[in-house]
Amino acid sequence: MANSEFIVVTTTHDGEDKARALATSVVRERLAACAQVYPISSVYWWDGEVQAEPEWRVDFKTRAELADRLTAFIGEQHGYDTPEVVGVPIVTGSAPYLEWIRTETTG
Repeated sequence: MANSEFIVVTTTHDGEDKARALATSVVRERLAACAQVYPISSVYWWDGEVQAEPEWRVDFKTRAELADRLTAFIGEQHGYDTPEVVGVPIVTGSAPYLEWIRTETTG
């Protein structure tokens, strides 16, 4: 059963401290119920060539209606010229967990 009320919003950062600071700020602002921060290896086009860099990925669990506010907040806080900010719908999940997301991002 599809549930588009909730999404996972993802961004990346070039350092663990920056990623954790952003995660803390977003959760403190109640724009997400939680954030997961973990290392990744990214390969991408930038400045006309292929780049390969270690990065820190941050996944935010939130309500879809907060996507625009969360995207704007990330853009204001981020140091990248073009930060990744993508949202993917949560199509299913445990009812208690989804209710927790709703509760922690409401009000």
